Amino acid sequence: MKLTRHNQDGERTLAVFIDFENIGIGLNLRRDRFEIGRVLERLVEKGKIVCKKAYADWSRFANYTTPLHESAIELIEIPQRRSTGKNSADIRLCVDAMDLAYSKDHIDTFVIVSGDSDFSPLVSKLKELGKHVIGLGLAEATSDLLRDNCDEFIYYDDLDRVSAVLPRMNSAVSDVKQKVFGLLIDSLLALRRENKEVLFSSMVKDTMKRKKPSFNEEYHGYRTFSELLEEAASLGLIEIEKHKTSGTYVVVRFGSEPRMNPQVDGGATRQALPARQALPPRPAQQAIAAPRPAQQSPAPTENNSARPAPAPRPARPAADPRPAEDARPPAPARPPVDRRPPAPRPPAPFPPKPAEPDPADDNMLDAIEGRYLDD
Repeated sequence: MKLTRHNQDGERTLAVFIDFENIGIGLNLRRDRFEIGRVLERLVEKGKIVCKKAYADWSRFANYTTPLHESAIELIEIPQRRSTGKNSADIRLCVDAMDLAYSKDHIDTFVIVSGDSDFSPLVSKLKELGKHVIGLGLAEATSDLLRDNCDEFIYYDDLDRVSAVLPRMNSAVSDVKQKVFGLLIDSLLALRRENKEVLFSSMVKDTMKRKKPSFNEEYHGYRTFSELLEEAASLGLIEIEKHKTSGTYVVVRFGSEPRMNPQVDGGATRQALPARQALPPRPAQQAIAAPRPAQQSPAPTENNSARPAPAPRPARPAADPRPAEDARPPAPARPPVDRRPPAPRPPAPFPPKPAEPDPADDNMLDAIEGRYLDD
């Protein structure tokens, strides 16, 4: 099986499987209502959702079928447990997930909306196939085994977050533009939650379209998405600058984020580090061994004054190991080399032609033969 990687900008392709039997049990304990919109709104920040399936006996959860249908989720009908004697929802979910993992290579992320520990082997198998697994469930109905086995786990209770609050703007800004600016700030916060450091304009626009598929900058009075970013920057909502290599806009700050100083490397904007203090120059390396001082002769005393100084030894003439050039025997002269081409060989003589027999000899032989025949 060929493993795939998500795109360079970090966008993933998701498949969502919902075990509504487990979610329903947790909701009955807390007397709360499950809002699928909050779940999908958080998952679209991860990437593009291409498959959404929910498994349950929908005769028990008829109140949830309408919002699930409106969210384009495929409802898989599971027989009642008392008629089958087993939880068929878990088995059907595992079969569909493994079939999708082997048949669709472009899906690199699987989301299991459940807290049942029975899905732990499924999570391990998906990770073995190189898939990224995200778990989502209720805090009081989630197993620690499933939570720790997933690559990421999101609690349903943590989805209750306050939306992005826009600063006060001029009253001349219309309500339509205030809504689109709110979607912009919300998308930037979503990218920060996914640990994106450099926020390119194309990345921001893709996130806005995933959160609201009907988004179009022309509807709000902008010819291009860059004009929308420029007006948001003029209102003080964000700070933008152009990337040094691609020339597109990059959002360097928004909201209450600290101000960042741009760096030269790759056009990325990162906070400048304090300059290092200059180290003092190293002293010149001293000589390893100082020259010895000249040995001074001891001062003359009574004892050494009477002794005669030793006579210096005569220096021996240095013998030259090499013999003199005149003593060397002369090298024998080499004969000159004849470099002329060899003379061509004479042609071989033809064999001599055999001599023809003399007719007198034939007559003599006939006479001798006739004589012996007469005898």
